[in-house]
Amino acid sequence: MIGDISMKVGFIGFGEVATTISKGLRDKAVEIYTSLEGRTPRTCSLAEKTGVNICEDQIEVAKNSDILISTVTPSQAVEVARAVGKYSKGVYADINNVSPKTVEEALSYIENGKTVDAAIMGSIKRLGFNVPIIVSGSSAIQFMKLNKYGMNIKVIGPEIGQASTLKMLRSSYTKSVSALLFESLYSAYKLGLDEELLKSLEETECPGFRESAISRITSSAFHAERRAQELYEILDMISEYSDPMISKATAEFFNMLTKKLGKLEKTPEDYKNIFERIQK
Repeated sequence: MIGDISMKVGFIGFGEVATTISKGLRDKAVEIYTSLEGRTPRTCSLAEKTGVNICEDQIEVAKNSDILISTVTPSQAVEVARAVGKYSKGVYADINNVSPKTVEEALSYIENGKTVDAAIMGSIKRLGFNVPIIVSGSSAIQFMKLNKYGMNIKVIGPEIGQASTLKMLRSSYTKSVSALLFESLYSAYKLGLDEELLKSLEETECPGFRESAISRITSSAFHAERRAQELYEILDMISEYSDPMISKATAEFFNMLTKKLGKLEKTPEDYKNIFERIQK
């Protein structure tokens, strides 16, 4: 058992990120809170399996938490901050894939001013609880106290927007690469050359590329709608500095993928299942 067992961490939203972090923190005797009000059956199942404390609503979560972490879709980031802003008693961290402008707007509603701009800088699925997280803002040092419970948090600066800016730039690259990989492999699949393409790419890139590529494809399919939203946040930011032609195309790609696949209940096990669904 590590640290102060009275530490209480709340999550607004309870998807893959919240589930992974919650499991790690619970192993270190941290109390975890969330609300399942209005959530999907899948979210409710994740929370119940993780064994977190279930609150009546988000306001109760905010009142109970020493650290409150927002892990929702980009379109909900401002809305949830506005809803709990005057009830958040501790540190409020926005860890959503949103632009610096959106982060600033969301955190402006946290009345106690204890705010953190946070960004996950890696694959939560692959790295799990140890995934690197960068933070900035007035309460970044307080948020980094979660490192004593096993988290991997690094403070990069004192200003809101620094962490989300770096995250947006990284996401522009990684999501565009994923879209290009999806497009190339799908074409190869229709030509009966997908296995050969994966072998060739693994020789060109690095050992283990095949597994990484398939993970990118299946994750892109499952999170297509969220990634389209994230890309609009990216466009909002980088349009101030350049003409983001590739990011625009990538946003259109994930919108197309969302329409063709619909809402998936779980991450597909194999990329071929995704391609078969697209062709129907």
